[in-house]
Amino acid sequence: MAGVLDSVNQRTQLVGQNRLELLLFRLKGRQIYGINVFKVKEVLQCPKLSSIPKSRSVVRGVAHIRGETIPVIDLGLAIGMPGIPEDKLSESFVVISEYNRRTQGFLVAGVERIVNLNWEDVSPPPKGAGREVYLTAVARIDEQLIEIIDVEKVLAEVSPLKEDVGEELLSRSSETDRSDNRPVLVVDDSSVARRQVERCLTAIGLGVVTKNDGKQALEYVKELTADGSDLSDHISLMISDVEMPEMDGYTLVTRCKENSQLKSVYIMLHTSLSGVFNRAMVQKVGADDFMAKFSPDELAERVMEVMDKL
Repeated sequence: MAGVLDSVNQRTQLVGQNRLELLLFRLKGRQIYGINVFKVKEVLQCPKLSSIPKSRSVVRGVAHIRGETIPVIDLGLAIGMPGIPEDKLSESFVVISEYNRRTQGFLVAGVERIVNLNWEDVSPPPKGAGREVYLTAVARIDEQLIEIIDVEKVLAEVSPLKEDVGEELLSRSSETDRSDNRPVLVVDDSSVARRQVERCLTAIGLGVVTKNDGKQALEYVKELTADGSDLSDHISLMISDVEMPEMDGYTLVTRCKENSQLKSVYIMLHTSLSGVFNRAMVQKVGADDFMAKFSPDELAERVMEVMDKL
């Protein structure tokens, strides 16, 4: 895997064209899984792990890598599958990734390759039980179904984030007139992320409408404005994830900003992708703001500031 991520910085032009690149890996058996390359900092053979007293079994230990102490999560165990046996750790790999302002390693059985896809070829997971509750999307590559794991759900269970808005912000919010009944449109393919954002916004007195991906959201806003009205007559602002099947957040912003009835609505991209990269893309596609996931206080405060100016 040496050098497999060497050209990540050269691939940024793919995003914004409704495309993504997945790092493919295995957990157990022949099933292949995927993670967005832009979430991955490094892939390496599993290093020596130091145990953490009283930690959950899904956390196999910490690795000391380039001056950082990084928790290593057994991804198979995290989604209800058998984990990597102790005697197979040295043959396994750790995918070092950055999600929601945190760095962690995911222990996997093997790493395959990087593939380039169009988001239109990525679909929501099929309805069903079992591990599918941990999937955010699926894609078919070379006649094989690739399962894309909802990492935000995994992390919310392994290491829960603070989800409640602080008392000081709640107090400030209660002093502000929120009589504007236009809801906030929240777009995210992760059920956990949708719940987190909705909980944050309702706490400060805002109504919320949620959609699962950019395609759903675009169809919804076009329906709202089919009578010739302006989108800002119907929703106060839009908060959208970037990585979503069928239509990503960058493409959603582009489609809205090029439409005369939709372009006036304030759009914030809210994502766990790299901040530096996103700020460049925000300017390129014309989004109004960008915020890294997920701080309820920061999100609430930013939304309150935006609402006060609308």
